[in-house]
Order: sequence, then structure tokens, then C-alpha cells
Amino acid sequence: MIDYSESKVVHLSAHVVGNGVNGEKLKLSSEPLEIDDDHLQELLLTYFLSNFTQPEYYAFTSDDGVPDGNTLFRLASHIFSHPPSLHKTSINIAGHLFETTLFPGIKSGDLYVAYLSGIVVENNRVDALGIFKAESKDAYLKLNTSSPAFKLKGYSGVNIRKLDKGCLIFNIEKESGFKILAVDNLNKSEAQFWMRDFLKITPRSDNYHHTRNFMNLTRQYVDDQLDEEFSVSKADKIELLNRSMNFFKTKNEFNQHEFEKEVLEDPSVIESFRNYERKWPEQTEADIIHNFEISAHAVKNQVRVFKSVLKLDKNFHIYIHGNRQLIEKGFDEEANKHFYKIYFDQES
Repeated sequence: MIDYSESKVVHLSAHVVGNGVNGEKLKLSSEPLEIDDDHLQELLLTYFLSNFTQPEYYAFTSDDGVPDGNTLFRLASHIFSHPPSLHKTSINIAGHLFETTLFPGIKSGDLYVAYLSGIVVENNRVDALGIFKAESKDAYLKLNTSSPAFKLKGYSGVNIRKLDKGCLIFNIEKESGFKILAVDNLNKSEAQFWMRDFLKITPRSDNYHHTRNFMNLTRQYVDDQLDEEFSVSKADKIELLNRSMNFFKTKNEFNQHEFEKEVLEDPSVIESFRNYERKWPEQTEADIIHNFEISAHAVKNQVRVFKSVLKLDKNFHIYIHGNRQLIEKGFDEEANKHFYKIYFDQES
């Protein structure tokens, strides 16, 4: 659980980071920004924090696999040890971002570096370092009514409800690379540099990621492999996904043998799944753990990708949530069309 209700922006600096590949410059501010009223404080907190709602934690890493080799890990550690150094250190952060902006498609943007206090992470009150990049601007109209003749002007600015890129580095568990939340809402193929090249972070080995990884593994197996080896209909695949989702929703602890028995059922399917699982780490770089505590947050986030909709041409959508035995598939030779027969007790 993450609670931002008592958080506050203590120090704040801003710079403009261009794309050197496109001939753009790095523009550095000589002084930190002043936060001189409560309304501005409220707007900043909305912009900086509202996108970080799920406990999907990352940690700093490096080419050597240890956090000490990560540039931002060292800079964040320095700021946490001496918060007033934020502005001076933010110049180094901006320089690091400029140096890692190596693709021509990456937009220039405003970089905000903030020191925040009063955030509660899993019942621990901690400080955090926030790094945010605004690459997109929205157009605004402002009507000035201070004189009898009203005046209308257009402005361009950052929408505080839309965070393009950002991260929150919490000052806990430093020895394992800190606890980090990160978002990239402009995650195009060449813009993955934010997490991979600039932050250089990896998912933490916790229950959230174990749950998400195994649910992703199951979904990909059903989508990519199941009908390659077995004669199954789309309804059969949906039923298996529904059983999988129900397993994660109703259990507190995950045990793979129990999962295989209750969800996969057939020994041949279980063996096929295990063969697919062996190749999974090579394809995704995600380690699969066979026993862990199920994360309710991860399950909730995965609901939207576990599709239970059977789409029939452009005419019908059938939502399958329950007993697979109540739906039959057939082929009508006279009409030369496939059909589904559905059994039910009452219409609602």
C-alpha cells in the first residue's frame, strides 16, 4: 500500500533536456524552483504522484548486475544523504538523461527533479526522489475578465493529469537498489530508453512480479501454444483462462503443482505447459517462481488482458464466465456455417 495523503514537495529543480542527435541543447537552470503557495504545491503533487498507484516495484541495476555501478543509484544516494544538494545534483541527472538520449525519435522535454517527504510505503514513512520528464504540451484558453473588455489568450503547458515519463525512488532497501516506481506513458519501441538506458532498472523479485509473470506465462501459453498441440476451440481456451483467473482470485498462496492439477487438469497439457515454461525465461528475461504469495494488486491488473470474449464474425460477442459444458460448437452443412448452442435456465 502507498499513501500520498501527507506528502510534500520539499525541493524542486527543472531543466530542459533536448535531443543532441537532432542538434538540440541541454538547458540548465541556475537556481532551484520556488514553491511559494499551497495551490502550487497541490498541483505539483497531483502531477508528480497521481500516476503511481500500483506497487509494481523496480530496483537499480547495472551492466555488472549490482546497483553501485548505476549512475542514478549513486546520484540518488548522494541526494538522500544530503537533500539540500538536490539542485546541484539535478544538473548531473539532466546531463545523464541528455547523454542517454540517443534515438532521433525521442522528444525534448522539461525535466523536473523533486525531493518529496511524507510518503507511506507499506507502513513505512519515507522520503522519495522524483524524476519526471514532460515531452508533450497541451493547448489552453484563458479568458481575462479583469477589465470591461474581456480578452482571450491561448497558452501551451503541461497537463498535470498526464505524466509522460517518471519515476519515484523511495529511500528504503538501498542495499538492493532502492524501491522504485516507474512509468513511461509514451512507450514506443525506441523510447524504451527511459527504463532501460536512463534509469537502468529491473523488476524486483517480489510477489507482485511473481504473480504477474506466471499469469502472463499462462496467458501466452494458451494464446500461442495450446492449439498448436491440441484440438481445442476458442471456447475451450477461454474456459482455461477463466479457471486460471479464478485460481489466482481465490487463493492466497501459489503452488504450481496445485495450479496444474486444478487448472490444466490433463497430464498431456501439463507436460506441454512445462515444456513451454522452460523456454519462457529466454524469451522474456522473467524468472518463474513455483511457490509465492499471490498479489491481489497484480491479479486485478491482469483481469483486463485475460479475455473471456468469444467474437463471432462482426455479428456477435459471447462472454464466457462459467460452465463450459453449457456451450456446444457445431457446423450446419445446409447453411454452411459454424454455430454455438448455449444452454441456460433463465434470461435476465
